[in-house]
Amino acid sequence: VQLQASGGGLVHAGGSLRLSCKASGMHFAISAMAWYRQAFGRQRELVTIITSGGNTNYSESVKGRFTISRDNSRRTVRLEMNSLKPEDSAVYYCHTRRSMVDWWGQGTQVTVSS
Repeated sequence: VQLQASGGGLVHAGGSLRLSCKASGMHFAISAMAWYRQAFGRQRELVTIITSGGNTNYSESVKGRFTISRDNSRRTVRLEMNSLKPEDSAVYYCHTRRSMVDWWGQGTQVTVSS
């Protein structure tokens, strides 16, 4: 399994970014996909998850601002992040679990300046 994340960067508070994660080596369409983030000095936390059927769940801190979506034809999961806040600054990781094994992308840095 390989997860290739992209799309991070630097943005001002209130701005938007879109992250993408392309998967390979797995049966993408039947896999739940998630985004986690880890801020400096803090534990990695779940941001959002999308099931194989397209059901979604969000952490309270991002609900209403972030949107996760998937394109099974492109084996890609995306994260649209709007109304970004400085506290959203973190390394964002794409994640999936297959056969009870956790797979992580390489992480992409998101920095939101105040």
